[in-house]
Amino acid sequence: MRRILTGLFLALALAACGGGGEDSLTEYVERLNVIVEQAREDYETLVADPHGAVLVAEGTELSSFTPQDLQTAFERVREVEAAVEEATAAIDPPPQVADLHALFFDFDGGFIAAQEALAARAGTATDWEELSATTEMAAYRAALATDKQDCENAQAEVNAISEGREVFAETPWTPGELKELFEVVLGCDGYPEHPEDVYRPPTTSTP
Repeated sequence: MRRILTGLFLALALAACGGGGEDSLTEYVERLNVIVEQAREDYETLVADPHGAVLVAEGTELSSFTPQDLQTAFERVREVEAAVEEATAAIDPPPQVADLHALFFDFDGGFIAAQEALAARAGTATDWEELSATTEMAAYRAALATDKQDCENAQAEVNAISEGREVFAETPWTPGELKELFEVVLGCDGYPEHPEDVYRPPTTSTP
């Protein structure tokens, strides 16, 4: 789920609230902060690695890496994803945020499958041109585009909630507090601008 990576930089902050359930909401936010901070550190460490930097390489930058570097990086990404999956699955969110918890941490098996299939294919590709033309890459790009759209849809839903148009209108959270609390969670702008072009080497022309 790409949203994990773009959401690794979220910083949930418990806004002032009143009424019942305050302690459980506080504990929920604190537990998520621990999970997200660890995942963020793990991902930043991976991207800072000379080989892991392939995850954010574009165009001509790909020439500094091999498809096998991508395979290794994806395998390490999957470890980060799995750790977040396990940790968030162990959390029983308070009723006030149960739907949003599911929205944020509902791991898309389709995206994970596409990511794993591309990692496996990258292990056998001779170069980026070959890998870019594979059905596995096409499926990954399509899954990435879908996940990006899902993220934007989820952000729109959060925004609607923060404006008081959803179920939270009757909870202790005020619309403004909700906006402050959840606006940074998804980080949809962390997705590639053009998912259809990820890991696509520049076109070479024959003189």
